[in-house]
Amino acid sequence: MEVVTALAAWAISSTCRNNIAQSMFGGICRRTVDDVNELVARLSPNAHVYLPGSDVFTQATTRWSVLDTPGVNVVVVPSVENDVAETVKYANERSIPFLAVNGGHGAITTVGKMQNGIEIWMHQLSGVEIAQDGNTAKISGGTLSKTLTDTLWAAGKQTVTGGCECTSILGPGLGGGHGFLQGRYGLISDQFVSMNIVLADGSAQTIDKNSDLWWAMQGAGHNFAIVTSVTSKIYDVKYSDWAYASFIFTGDQIEGLYDTINNRLLKNGTQPMEVINYSFFFNSPDMDPTRPVIMFFILQEGVKAVDKAYTAPFHKLGPIVTDAAGGIYPDLPAWTGNGNESPPCQKAGLVNIRFPIDVDVYNIQAQRKVYDLFASATQETPALNNSLFLFEGYSLQGVQAIPSESTAFPFRGDNLLLAPLIVYPPGGPKLDKKAAKLGEDLRQILHEGSGRSELHTYVNYAFGAETKQNWYGYEQWRQERLVALKKKYDPHGKFNFYAPIL
Repeated sequence: MEVVTALAAWAISSTCRNNIAQSMFGGICRRTVDDVNELVARLSPNAHVYLPGSDVFTQATTRWSVLDTPGVNVVVVPSVENDVAETVKYANERSIPFLAVNGGHGAITTVGKMQNGIEIWMHQLSGVEIAQDGNTAKISGGTLSKTLTDTLWAAGKQTVTGGCECTSILGPGLGGGHGFLQGRYGLISDQFVSMNIVLADGSAQTIDKNSDLWWAMQGAGHNFAIVTSVTSKIYDVKYSDWAYASFIFTGDQIEGLYDTINNRLLKNGTQPMEVINYSFFFNSPDMDPTRPVIMFFILQEGVKAVDKAYTAPFHKLGPIVTDAAGGIYPDLPAWTGNGNESPPCQKAGLVNIRFPIDVDVYNIQAQRKVYDLFASATQETPALNNSLFLFEGYSLQGVQAIPSESTAFPFRGDNLLLAPLIVYPPGGPKLDKKAAKLGEDLRQILHEGSGRSELHTYVNYAFGAETKQNWYGYEQWRQERLVALKKKYDPHGKFNFYAPIL
């Protein structure tokens, strides 16, 4: 750590002599080099501290969505769990805000309220230790989905992860966490057995179901602690084979496609455990130069080819392109366009904002309306034409087997997760406003079509302007329980940067 100390001292003293830079690094320039050296001295030998201007600082602070990003003055990279606790204590002593970051894919605009702060980049806290009995694994706090999936698969094991290889386990997991295996085992958070956490005051604790905080960490966890590791249930691979069938449809087939999904797959919330359906609108001038097309997937566990009973009704609709293949569970992200090399995993300097809504069934008239609006808006404003509209239909048996009141995740009864994903290069406030309005308008059409008074939004996809009822449920007892726990464990709002309760 001596080299890091010397570099930190040189960088800070050089930066602080520059009057122009003082406004940019005000939080650091107002403090002495000795203060930063003190932070370094508290950390383990393999921890790192990075300042603006270094390549690693840029890597650590670059985010998937560039709208309303955190303002970071210092990046701390822990190498052991106690480094997180020491960093939080240091920040608190100096009234510096802090934010823990894993993959940097949290696109909610509320994270932009963290300014002149410390980013705790969990990058080095990555690893998976399978217990001797094979029933659980200890997962380090910065572990990404692909690392977990590949490690478990090599041992003949699996657990629930998100669908993207490049996102972490705990980012989605603290908000519930949908995934391909949820029909069999439940949400990501439903797998948690215990966790090591750092609280707002910098104290480290191990908690499990016997803690009053456990309930909140499973669905609203971003508000309460930094998880430095989690012990999670794992399972023997039940079926090694998976298969997909994909179809591309033109816009005139909206009604037929989503009516067939309703009747042949969803079946009033009884979609088979081994089946997942997933679709999205996207613009492809080679396929249709004037209107978006629709990509639709059926994924099936335990087979080498998707059963014709599921695929035949969609072939009858007359897709313009079809494809199919078989493989294994780790192939699913690449098949669905969510692998590490796929566009959604690239940090390309774009704004990526989502406007999620849960519904029970596709309202066919609403599907037509959102398609037409999405088509006209992305054609009229070329900057928006890389946008997508996501329609996720996971199986639900494992999710709904968990009592709703047993965790802070509020919407176990919902069948579908829908979300316009508005993508565009930064273009100023006028374009930001237009993009947000489009996302909100699309969501409102679906909300009206649902016939519900309540708007249910998946917190991990949230835009940031939703209400805490939208994120955490409308029941008064839920809100009161969250507020009481927040006041007990984070009375000063240190963890108020991601979908805050208060």
